[in-house]
Amino acid sequence: MLKNDQLDQWERDNFFHPSTHLAQHARGESASRVIRTANGVYIEDRDGHKLLDAFSGLYCVNVGYGRQEIAEAIAGQARELAYYHSYVGHGTEASITLSKMILDRAPSNMSKVYFGLGGSDANETNVKLIWYYNNILGRPEKKKIISRWRGYHGSGLVTGSLTGLELFHKKFDLPLDSIIHTEAPYYFRRDNLGQTEEEFVTHCAAELEAQIEREGADTIAAFIGEPVLGTGGIVPPPKGYWAAIQAVLKKHDILLIVDEVVTGFGRLGTMFGSDHYCIEADIITIAKGLTSAYAPLSGSIISEKVWKVLEQGTDENGPIGHGWTYSAHPICAAAGVANLKLIDDLNLVTNAGEVGSYLNLAMSDALSGHPSVGDVRGEGMLCAVEFVKDRDSRKFFDASEKIGPQVSAALLAQDKVIARAMPQGDILGFAPPFCLTREQADSIVSATARAVKTVLG
Repeated sequence: MLKNDQLDQWERDNFFHPSTHLAQHARGESASRVIRTANGVYIEDRDGHKLLDAFSGLYCVNVGYGRQEIAEAIAGQARELAYYHSYVGHGTEASITLSKMILDRAPSNMSKVYFGLGGSDANETNVKLIWYYNNILGRPEKKKIISRWRGYHGSGLVTGSLTGLELFHKKFDLPLDSIIHTEAPYYFRRDNLGQTEEEFVTHCAAELEAQIEREGADTIAAFIGEPVLGTGGIVPPPKGYWAAIQAVLKKHDILLIVDEVVTGFGRLGTMFGSDHYCIEADIITIAKGLTSAYAPLSGSIISEKVWKVLEQGTDENGPIGHGWTYSAHPICAAAGVANLKLIDDLNLVTNAGEVGSYLNLAMSDALSGHPSVGDVRGEGMLCAVEFVKDRDSRKFFDASEKIGPQVSAALLAQDKVIARAMPQGDILGFAPPFCLTREQADSIVSATARAVKTVLG
């Protein structure tokens, strides 16, 4: 494609990219790609390269690219009412309708939806509301939040602290003191290789119980977790994990925030991950799949139990002192309404479960026998391949070898398939749009097998 502009140079001179090696990129040592258009599971850059996006952007374009129904809803809302705030009882048709649609799909104990723009600000909201909740109940010391190592909950001050990944802490003076971490439910990386899954679950619950006892249950407000670990490695929990963890939390009167930014609205083949694993949340975090990333929107779904205390707080103290200018932005809410309708009309939740299961089985069949593949795992439309130097001893490659990034790069170069080299381990992640077909799943698997052979033999 003939280009007669300075966009490539402007990109390196002016644009601050997130999660990027800034110096290498500024020097031109890392790749730059300007995306021009997209349709279905494919994106196309301004050089004319058509790529199969097997990660849905950042596991967020759930309905697939190019959905005109959502584009038209956004345009129609912008023409009719581009913006009005939601403070002091104001709303729009789109924001009120979307609230109802979410609660119709959410677990039955949920009561209200507060809207933000991204998962990070939603989890910031959740922590503020939980601190408020305990102050109203006369428990000012009950403020600490337990997260898990390898969990991902955002990259703000509180949410970056909740995130249990070194990259998001290093040199940022995080985590904050009020955030503590417990064991990740990562059976493949367990310390004791002799443990069964059941024994490992017992160990995780015992570690949580011991931490609560050390800190004092009267100081701990909430536990936060993703139904399936996402950025920490795409790790489904071992069987019985969530039942065991919830029993500990209920025993000590600790609230549960279920971060469904990735799993919400169908990625596991159920509307919510909470449904999939029988989790009873006090607050559910939503974002990505709420609009399939056609517009920025997040939400905190508040349970009836928490809502009643928030109401009590405003009776005692006046209006709640929390809000964002763009909360329940009508354009974003209109995108959400069209997106959820499309998910239903196209039966995409069922397709995510069925084709996701097919993708995981096919990936396992293709790669589980490779001597450098330690684990092939997934749930619904999530899949991961973890590489090891020695499978029998579960010895990992040195991080400097960058095996995961090498396989990801080979996959892109050879077959134009995008997968994500996950941080903190040699893990290749897949999270395709829900409209993926079996034929496209076969293409992803065969291309991945070729990339693995290129890098690891």
